[in-house]
Amino acid sequence: MMADWRTIFGHDEPYDEQEDGIETAIETARDDGFSVIEGACGTGKTMLALTAGLHLVRDPDSQYERVFVLTSVKQQLRQFETDLKMINANLPDDWNPISALTLIGKADVCPYNRENAGGIDDSNVYDRCEGLRERTRDITGESGATTAQNLASRARSQQMGLADSGSQSGGASYLETAGEPSPYPPEMPEYGDVEYCPFYAQFLEDMPEDGDPIESVPFDFDSMGLIEPSDLVAHSVQWGTCPHSMMGALLNHVEVVVGNYYHAFDEVTTATFTGALVDDSTFLVCDEAHMLEPRVRDLVSQSVGDKTLRDAEAELTRVIQPVKFDDKDSTHTTADANLVRSELEDASVSLRELEQTRDFVRDLREEVDRRVTAYLEREHRGWKANLTDLPDAEIPLRDPTVPQSDEISKWAEQEGYDGGTWARAEKVGAVVAKILNEAEEEDRERSALPAGRALGEWYRNDHEEYFREIVLERTWNDREPGDSWRRAYNAQLAMQNCVPSDAIGEQLGEFGGGILMSATLEPLEIFQEVSGLVHLENDGRPVVERTFGLNFPKSNRESFAVDAPKFTYSNRGAPGDETRERQVYADAIRDVAQSPGNVLVGMPNYAEATWAAEHLRKVVDKPVLLDESSADDATEDLKDEFFGGEAKVLVTSLRGTLTEGVDYRGDRLKAAVVCGVPIINTASPRTRAVRTAYERKFGDGFTYALTVPAVRKARQALGRVIRGTDETGIRVLVDSRYARESWDGVREFFPEAEREEFQPVSPDMLSLGLERFWQTH
Repeated sequence: MMADWRTIFGHDEPYDEQEDGIETAIETARDDGFSVIEGACGTGKTMLALTAGLHLVRDPDSQYERVFVLTSVKQQLRQFETDLKMINANLPDDWNPISALTLIGKADVCPYNRENAGGIDDSNVYDRCEGLRERTRDITGESGATTAQNLASRARSQQMGLADSGSQSGGASYLETAGEPSPYPPEMPEYGDVEYCPFYAQFLEDMPEDGDPIESVPFDFDSMGLIEPSDLVAHSVQWGTCPHSMMGALLNHVEVVVGNYYHAFDEVTTATFTGALVDDSTFLVCDEAHMLEPRVRDLVSQSVGDKTLRDAEAELTRVIQPVKFDDKDSTHTTADANLVRSELEDASVSLRELEQTRDFVRDLREEVDRRVTAYLEREHRGWKANLTDLPDAEIPLRDPTVPQSDEISKWAEQEGYDGGTWARAEKVGAVVAKILNEAEEEDRERSALPAGRALGEWYRNDHEEYFREIVLERTWNDREPGDSWRRAYNAQLAMQNCVPSDAIGEQLGEFGGGILMSATLEPLEIFQEVSGLVHLENDGRPVVERTFGLNFPKSNRESFAVDAPKFTYSNRGAPGDETRERQVYADAIRDVAQSPGNVLVGMPNYAEATWAAEHLRKVVDKPVLLDESSADDATEDLKDEFFGGEAKVLVTSLRGTLTEGVDYRGDRLKAAVVCGVPIINTASPRTRAVRTAYERKFGDGFTYALTVPAVRKARQALGRVIRGTDETGIRVLVDSRYARESWDGVREFFPEAEREEFQPVSPDMLSLGLERFWQTH
């Protein structure tokens, strides 16, 4: 009989909430169901989820063989790793350790890329890897030129300077990484004049013909517990085998796999890498589940850029030309022409289909050019003289509020391009990519395949839940003509999945059961609908809800909902306007920013964040940092600056990356103030289409698509303040919609306990409430 789950639990005693959550999750999963858990910081959600899942995995009477953890936040990924180590450290002596693996990308495990060797670096690692693997398979495959064992042996002898075709340049004789030497040289070896990967060759040699890939793993992973990336690389290179292939071989045999949403919901990733995890023997843990809906929407949406279409057209032409020229001179046959004919025949693709696809892509680009030019003439007269001032833009291809066929699809039909043209594009793109990779002996991503895939999806997906538009993104390309919009923009044909609930629900249904959890899921009934869990209930699978509030002492925190005029554009005006309503907010953020310690100010967008920072620099005797929409490295530097040294104020957009998934534990944050309800731009065609789709699906598009996600953003920001039992802090919401039970109020979207904590106060009483709290803390 399986021991009690407390044997696996990594701490001495669980919180009451953890005990309830663990037992609920176990019972629900035994019935093939999912638990939906909102748990505030301090609930111990990671340990809760791992304990429940691992108890089922270790139970011989359970269907579950593994736990698959998905999280979109690196900090949370580290927390799962920490808790796994704690579980292993506290298991009974006669228990085997929990085996676990964290999934990471090729760039982080490729020995050559890690050391910038073999002509591989971050800019080309994925393309080079695929090309090298394909050539390694070709050499050892049907051609029978040599064996995988011989390729690996040649590279080993080349390292020692023994192979006739090999030579050593200066530098290390061994490629070393993760603190371990490999048996191969830093240079990429060759067979004849063809490069190959010796690490992958060794993997192929160790792979049994009809066996499980796990038999190719040369080291004892069962005793390792959590296999961290550096451990995986170190053990693999010692044996001269491919770390990424080892990860693929291990993932179906360890008890816990930690990854991100791509690993379960991206069609390409599951088809080529993690598909073995998507079945009813997997206990799924969706962490940060409030992000499930937007993350999956992005994954199941499609786009293809004008530059990609341009490159696809050129690639198609390069494949067509050798055969066309060869046909004109029957006395001369080129190797390229023979290659093209052979590959087309193998793929059952005709030259005529290549030509039709090339013509379609060319004409499609011309149609996009016509539409973009017409839009700019209509909306930005004189745009050619002001290319640097053009903003990002959306050009809808249908009325966002009326589901119907889009204008590009109608144009294609009128031009004689039928459904077959769209549908064939992916197959044509695949064969073009294969031909060029073989003919040009260059490892890089080809555009014909992703372009063809996007065009195929454009045709296949419906027009009710998918919205199509041309998206103009600011860029700058001096190589384009001075009067061309392409100098200032990259145009994308974008297809947005407006309602991903069906896609989410269908994929969740592939798993045996599990937990979806976050600190901000309420209202849970709405979360269930938008995340497709209702599909599971309709199939008779249970979905059980739990909500756990903050279990830290209430005396350590104070929470206010300031009854200020709604922070909407019609009320406050533009950031530079000196309106009475804006002054109320200026006073509120000043009062909170004067709190002792670090203070976080969350504004609805970056423009308002800039206004708030400029105001605070005039009235607060603290350094004021402004988070701007910028690259990850700049954001990380800003975060480090905020945490270091004297107390500061950090002003950011509530739609940025600093208001969730960032650890503000300890003295890193003493107060947070949120201004307004951060509803996204409702005038955007894409937003209007999403709202319409939600209206048709759920009956209340504004609430489901806009209001509830905005409230979750606000709650995430406030959740940065109190992260531990001994921490003290202030949480402030400024907007009457947080303070009143009105027709447009949002208090109802907070959990009941949280509503009770956020006391409605008038703007003039906020400073008094803050002063009283800090006098006693």
